[in-house]
Order: sequence, then C-alpha cells, then structure tokens
Amino acid sequence: MTLQIRPVETGDKPAWVPLWRDYLAFYETTLPDTVYDVTFARLTSAAHPDQNGLIALRNGRAVGVVHYIYHPHNWREEKVCYLQDLFAAPAARGTGVGRALIEAVYARADADGCPSVYWLTQDFNAQARKLYDRIGTLTPFIKYIR
Repeated sequence: MTLQIRPVETGDKPAWVPLWRDYLAFYETTLPDTVYDVTFARLTSAAHPDQNGLIALRNGRAVGVVHYIYHPHNWREEKVCYLQDLFAAPAARGTGVGRALIEAVYARADADGCPSVYWLTQDFNAQARKLYDRIGTLTPFIKYIR
C-alpha cells in the first residue's frame, strides 16, 4: 500500500470536503458551505502562501488531510508554523498517516525557514495524543478564546 503526501490541488475538493467535514464533526463543529469554499480556495491559491494544505493518498484514495499556517511571532525573527487541522480517516488510523502528515509539515516548515511547528488538540483526543507525545513536546500552555 503506497502512501503519498502532496499539496492539496484544486481538483481535490470532492475528496477534501468529506475529510474536513469528518474532522470538524469530531470536534462537534459544523461550518457553512461558504467557509468550506473560502478555506479550500485559500489552501489552493498562490495568493495565500501562508495558508497551506496537504492530502494523504493511499493507492490513490484520500485518507487524510492537514492544514498549516505560517505567521509572524514576536519572540522570533522567522515565522512559525501553526498546524491547524489534522485528520486521518478512521479506516486509516494506526497506519502511519497522521505521523506522515505531521512529518510532511515539519519538512515543509523547515524548507520554508520556519523551524517552529505547534498545534493544539482537545484533552479528550487520547488516540491522537499517543502519536503527538511521540512526535512533539507537550507544553504547559492553557488556551483562552473570546
């Protein structure tokens, strides 16, 4: 079974939408179709170089997605990379898709001069946190929002 990780392309929308919809459903979130359209357009547009997406394909079938955003940081000269969304289809979990997507973001960030990559997850996301504990460092930060 061949796993390919590549940038999201305009023709990927029919495969991308159900993956992102399932990701949002996991976090008990729904968004209007207009947000799907705007987000996908940004992920595939050269006009938005700081907003990026990768898709994982196993034997040509979409099995995962990751979105990452570069942004300035007041404590660094270079931008940092926020890994915003990561999702592997349930049938693909435990097969290395999540790790491959994170490592692909690491490689892209390194190549783009952004050595710092960070992400957030819910405390109840136990299965994903097993991977995150192996591939990243847990910080003591607590998130607040308005």
